[in-house]
Amino acid sequence: MNLNELRDNEGARLKFKRLGRGIGSGKGKTSGKGVKGQKAREGVAINGFEGGQMPIYRRLPKRGFTNIFRKEYAAVNLGALAKAIEVGRIDAAQPITEETLRAAGLVRGGKVAGVRLLATGELKQAVTITVSGASAKAIEAVKAAGGSVTTTVAKPEAPAAS
Repeated sequence: MNLNELRDNEGARLKFKRLGRGIGSGKGKTSGKGVKGQKAREGVAINGFEGGQMPIYRRLPKRGFTNIFRKEYAAVNLGALAKAIEVGRIDAAQPITEETLRAAGLVRGGKVAGVRLLATGELKQAVTITVSGASAKAIEAVKAAGGSVTTTVAKPEAPAAS
């Protein structure tokens, strides 16, 4: 087989319809755009325009709320922490802080307000961890392994029932 014998599979490429090439072509004269008007012209993009009636995106009510002051926390699982200790990226004998986790590559991205420890996976070594937040199960798991967890961000107290 030579290079000049290479061909596409049958039907792999669809031949485009040539517009404005006479009535015999099936797309002659107005090229399927109808007669005059804005949409017959070139460079038209009227997204959401519904011919003068109120567009659907303005008829439907707005829903929800986006808090622009929301804090994003990076999630670190116990399994990932255990793996980093096993590989040697983190020293379990030293206290583990958010800076340690970032240096080990467990926390990525610059726009995180802190680190939250989650209970996915299991921890076999006793470690001392200081993070922004931790789930109740993660704290239990670390304590069961003989370690301790300190959180720096205080949880807001529930209002007293009256």
